[in-house]
Amino acid sequence: MSTVLNENGYRFFFFSNEGNPLEPCHIHVRKHGALAKFWIGDIQCSLAENIGFTAKELKEIESIVNKNIFKIKGAWNGYFFE
Repeated sequence: MSTVLNENGYRFFFFSNEGNPLEPCHIHVRKHGALAKFWIGDIQCSLAENIGFTAKELKEIESIVNKNIFKIKGAWNGYFFE
């Protein structure tokens, strides 16, 4: 499990074993037992799964992910393709 970012108590990470074949670029987010997964697009993200986050929290998380989308994509590509 590789942590990419910690912000506002949220931990943003991906797993080293992401399926066979490898799933498209995405990020998992965890805070206080809640968990979400966001697909990472070219310039913005989209929610894939949510277990326990409120709509308000998801908006905050989405904003953080979009603000850091190039960092997340760089970490993903660096880990899986370099």
